[in-house]
Amino acid sequence: MNHVHREPDFENIRKVLRCQKPDRPTLFEFFMNPAVYEEAAGPMPTDPDPVVQLAYMVKAYAACGYDYANAYGCDLGFPTGETTHKDTISLNAHSLIQSWEDFEAYPWPDAKNADYSRLEKIKAYLPPKMKLMTAGPGGLLENVISIVGYDTLCLMLYDDPELVKAIFDRVGGILLDYYENCAQYDTVGILMINDDWGFNTQTMLSVADMRKYVFPWHKKMVEAAHNAGKLAVLHSCGYMVDIMEDIIEDMKYDGRHSYEDNIIPVEEAYRRWGGRIAVLGGMDVDFLIRSDEEAIKARARNMLALSEEKGGYALSSGNSIPYYIPNEKYFAMTSVVAE
Repeated sequence: MNHVHREPDFENIRKVLRCQKPDRPTLFEFFMNPAVYEEAAGPMPTDPDPVVQLAYMVKAYAACGYDYANAYGCDLGFPTGETTHKDTISLNAHSLIQSWEDFEAYPWPDAKNADYSRLEKIKAYLPPKMKLMTAGPGGLLENVISIVGYDTLCLMLYDDPELVKAIFDRVGGILLDYYENCAQYDTVGILMINDDWGFNTQTMLSVADMRKYVFPWHKKMVEAAHNAGKLAVLHSCGYMVDIMEDIIEDMKYDGRHSYEDNIIPVEEAYRRWGGRIAVLGGMDVDFLIRSDEEAIKARARNMLALSEEKGGYALSSGNSIPYYIPNEKYFAMTSVVAE
């Protein structure tokens, strides 16, 4: 096995997210895939108990060299229309809310009274200096699109903006409840607020509509993290150049993850915004697939060198490690932090 051996120490990722220089080069990843987990931590457990599953993720993240483990605080989800699993899913696959009647009839989940006990019980399995990063059950815009359908939402912005606002406010309130609950546990160090916002060349809604419907709720979620002494990371795919000032100055995120070379390479993003917000990842998924191990190591080393003086950077993929990235390429990327 060629994964990184070192004791988890959350202080490193905390320093990165405060735009400081960590004590050692630091890794960040949203999630990997079973092949990576099993190479690092052995066979995945078959026991569906969420504490057993989370304990395994803690073991796998620690074995891969991370100072935290990704977790979900509870089994919360927004019901959507039935969709057979495919490699890609249409943004219009289901539209459960098209009217006020649909809005009233929709089975809204209850985040306040969900079972978060895994975040307490995991204490017995966490290494002494490791913490959790709790991700959400999809994001605000993502869940609204999955409930309403993208085309329907775009038409509804003109036909019934009050209904649009009601839907965003209901989903936003539920997600805020979720993150506020997660933030109460001392096992949790980071709230990962994951919400894809863009295509390759523009945001999914106009910037004005993003500011009206989406950003105010994200600002509240970041405040929930900070009020509880936690850090807030935005994972958002797509074009973000026009809204980075909103992310940094208005929402006040500590870090942002997800970078694609065809939008803005991470090196350029770091030169533009490094020092004002932590830059996380950026080894583009397409680059990881197409490049050989030496090219991957070289780019990773160069990115660590670029950020060495100023800090505020953690190494990872641009998005996540899907099953189609060979393990040896993932481990080539992470191995450079141990050099």
